[in-house]
Amino acid sequence: MADMAGSVDAAPEVGPLLVLVLVALASVAGILARFGGLGLGRDMLVASARATVQLAVVSLVIAAVLGSAGWTSAFIAGMVVVAAATAGHRITGSTLRSAGWTALPIVAGVAPVLALLVASTLVPARPVAVLPIAGIFIGGAMSATGLTGRRALDELTTRRGEYEGGLALGLQVRDAALEVARPAAALALFPVLDQTRTVGLVTLPGAFVGVLLGGADPVEAGATQLLVLIGLLAIEAIAVLITLELVATGRLSRPGRG
Repeated sequence: MADMAGSVDAAPEVGPLLVLVLVALASVAGILARFGGLGLGRDMLVASARATVQLAVVSLVIAAVLGSAGWTSAFIAGMVVVAAATAGHRITGSTLRSAGWTALPIVAGVAPVLALLVASTLVPARPVAVLPIAGIFIGGAMSATGLTGRRALDELTTRRGEYEGGLALGLQVRDAALEVARPAAALALFPVLDQTRTVGLVTLPGAFVGVLLGGADPVEAGATQLLVLIGLLAIEAIAVLITLELVATGRLSRPGRG
């Protein structure tokens, strides 16, 4: 429990030095992306600024949110809305047109896994325990959904001839699309697979570090991280398969496809 004092000392001090370091890091990232020809320099700076504002707001309201199960549920619902909008824009470039569909793989992946962990009491049914786990799960589902949809649609564009060849051979539209898009969409699972394979060897992920700094012993921290990582494997597999189905059946598409 030593370590409750150590947990306070481990946090960076909020002040001018923190601001200077954050500005320097964001600037370096943006400059490198710009002059390296990646075309994401402005995006990196905007993302850094948004993260700063968003975390500042969350830090101010989180105590009130965690004091009520109702507010916590509303906060989680808001996370889902933002995640669906972000994934939808990433896939089709049109948030309004696709966010309703991208919410499906996110919710279908997160809801059963989170419900299982809470029902089994492995995650206590308390806002302070449920909210951070839900955030990690929703973020993973969002990334898997966005990557799957984007890669699948890219493949259908670049390999249009193969897709049309499948149709000419008598395949249904869905089956021809799956034949072309499935291998590329599977790449969306690589990040969570790599993270799970190398956990403890390459990285000590956030859930492990957070629980450890909160005063738990390393075994408890490791168990929490294992729940998160294997939960993410299940969630992202569900999200990838549903997103692939939505693309193959034309529910997620870019203007002009078809």
